[in-house]
Parts: sequence; structure tokens; C-alpha cells
Amino acid sequence: MTARRRSLDTTVVQAAQDGLAADVYGRIVSSEVAGGVRMHGLPEGARLRVETRNRTYEILLRDGETWIRGHPQLCPRPVPVQVHGSTWGGSMLKRDYLGLGMCMEFHHPVYSRVTTSTILSVDLL
Repeated sequence: MTARRRSLDTTVVQAAQDGLAADVYGRIVSSEVAGGVRMHGLPEGARLRVETRNRTYEILLRDGETWIRGHPQLCPRPVPVQVHGSTWGGSMLKRDYLGLGMCMEFHHPVYSRVTTSTILSVDLL
């Protein structure tokens, strides 16, 4: 039996350089690999369908505002919101990004910060 030299995990090295814990950096990299949508730069009139574990939301960019609908109590009809980005449920937020396997976070004009269940898919309509 021969011993194999283990290669250095570059994720750990990069995480240390960025000042992040390796598991946090790993989640960031995994979210990029899993896919998602960056909100910044979407054209006026863009529509997204965001399917979470519990709901399906529709997001519309109109007149410089972001509108959302899809929750029976919070937004049964389109409501203007500010989409913050997505999170893994803790305090770390990936701004301006809706990532698969993460939770969408937005500011609602009545209910303040809203965090959804896990995002399963994001589609540009």
C-alpha cells in the first residue's frame, strides 16, 4: 500500500486570505456553483419566478421599483419591496443575489424584513 500526498485544499487557503471561515467560504462558492440570479443589472420590465420550498413568488422590476407577489398574507397582490439578497438563515447576507439553496430576504413596507424558505428555482420569465 502506498501513501498518497494530499493536495492542499485551496478553499481553506482562499478563505484564510479573505478572513472568512472555511465553511463560510465553502458555502459562498457552493452558492455560485448551484446557480442563481443577480438582481443588479436586470433590465426594466424583467420578471422572475422564484420558487421556494413553501411558495412561488413573482418579482417584477417596473418604474425603478421591485414588486413582489405570491404570499397569501404578505403579498397576495404586487407590493413594492426592496430585495436585499439571499441568506442561509443566519446573519450573513449575499447582497443582490437570489441563490439556489438559500433563503430570499426582502424588506416589505408593512412587515419589514421577510425571509422566505429555501429557494428551489429562479427563472427569468
